Amino acid sequence: MNPLWMLLPIAIGKALGYPIGFVLGGVALIFGVIHFGEVATLMLTMRVFALQTSWELIAVPLFILMGCVLERAGIADKLYGGLHVWMGSLRGGLAVATVITCTIMAAAMAVMGAPVVIMGIIALPQMLKRGYNVELAAGTIMAGGSLGIFIPPSIMLIIIGAWAGLSVGRLFLAAIVPGLVLSGLYICYILIRCGLQPALGPVLPEEERRIPFRQKLLLLLTGIMPTLSIIFVVIGSLIFGVATPTEAGAMGTIGSLIVAVLNRRLTWSLVKGSVYQTARIMGMVAVIAIGSTAFIGIFMGMGGGRIIEDFILGLGVGPWGFLAVLMGLIFLLGMIVDWLAILMIAIPVFMPIADTMGFDPIWIAILICMNLQMSFLTPPFAIGIFYLRGVAPPAVNTGHLLRSVIPFVLLILIGVALVIVFPSLALWLPDLVS
Repeated sequence: MNPLWMLLPIAIGKALGYPIGFVLGGVALIFGVIHFGEVATLMLTMRVFALQTSWELIAVPLFILMGCVLERAGIADKLYGGLHVWMGSLRGGLAVATVITCTIMAAAMAVMGAPVVIMGIIALPQMLKRGYNVELAAGTIMAGGSLGIFIPPSIMLIIIGAWAGLSVGRLFLAAIVPGLVLSGLYICYILIRCGLQPALGPVLPEEERRIPFRQKLLLLLTGIMPTLSIIFVVIGSLIFGVATPTEAGAMGTIGSLIVAVLNRRLTWSLVKGSVYQTARIMGMVAVIAIGSTAFIGIFMGMGGGRIIEDFILGLGVGPWGFLAVLMGLIFLLGMIVDWLAILMIAIPVFMPIADTMGFDPIWIAILICMNLQMSFLTPPFAIGIFYLRGVAPPAVNTGHLLRSVIPFVLLILIGVALVIVFPSLALWLPDLVS
C-alpha cells in the first residue's frame, strides 16, 4: 500500500470542514490497522504518550498563560498610549507605533491572536478616526500581530524544537534578529509609503502633539518598562543559561502576575479567565498535535518519508532547488492547513532531507517559521483576517482586509530572502552565545 494514498482522505476531510486534528488521527488509525494490524494501536498510543509527556512542551501552556494574563492586565493600552504620543508627529506614526507595540507584545505574549484582537480594538479605531487609509491600518495590525507566533518566546519555536530534536534556546536566539528584520521592514514600508502619499497616514493634530516632554517620557516608561522587564527575564535567562525554556515560561508567568498587580488588575476573574483561555488554546493545540503525531508515525512507518526523499533527490535540483521546493510547499500549505499540522508533518519528512543536503537545521527551522508567518495572512485560511474581522468597525469590510495583506506578504517574502542570502542573520547570535 502506497502511503501517499493517506493524503487523499485528508484532503477530502479538510474540504468537508472537519477539524484537521481528528482527520489526521482518523486516517492514521485506519491506515495503520490496515497495514500493521492491531499493533498499530500500540504504536499510536506510545507516540501520543511520548508527545504528551514531553518536558520541552510543558513550556507551551506556561507561555500561553503568561500571554493571557498580560492581555487582561492592560499592557497594550499603556504601551500604545506611550508610543502614540512619541510617534504622532510622523507621517504614518500611529501605524509605526502599532508595529512597535505588536513587536513588544509578541515578545511578551507568545501567541498571535491576542495582539491582532487587542490592537484591532485599540489602534484601528484610533487610526481610522484620524484619517488613516483603511487598508494600511488593517494590514499593519495583522502583519504586526502575526509576529507573536515567531518572535521568542514562541510556541511555534518550542514545538519545532521538540519535534525536530533541536535546542529551543538556540532557536529562540536565532529568531530574534529575523523577527526584528520583519518588524523593521514593516516600519520602513509604512514610513516610505506615507512619505510618498501623506494622505494615507497623516500626522496627529497639533493639540495632541503639544504634550510636555516630561509627561511624554513618563507615559513611555510606565507603558514599556513592565513588559520589557518580563522580556528580559524570559529571554535573558535563556541567553545566559540560567533557565531552560520551561523554567523561563514559569518565570514569565510569575512576572505577568506581578505586572497585573502593578496595574491593579489582578483579580480572581483575571486568573480564572486566563486559566480557562489557556486550557481552550491548549486543547486545540493538543488535538492537532495528537492527530499529527499519529499520522506521521504511520506515514513514516509505511515508508512515506523514504518515498518523498527519493522523489526529491531524484529531481536532481540540488540543495537550492530543494530549498525552493520546500519554501513553495510550505507557502501553499499555509493557505489551507493550520500551521501546527504543517510543522508536525513537514518537520519529520523534510528535516532529514535538509540535513542530507548539508543545510544547518536551525537555519532551515527559522526559514520555515518565517514562511509560516504568511499563513496568517494568505486566504482562504488566513486566521489573521478572521481575528481582525471579528473586532473591526463596520466601515472595514472583508475586501479591505484581503487587499491590505498583499504588501505585507511581499515584505515577509523579502525577509525570507534576506535570511536565505545572509544566513548569519539567524545564526550569528546562537553561535555568539554558544
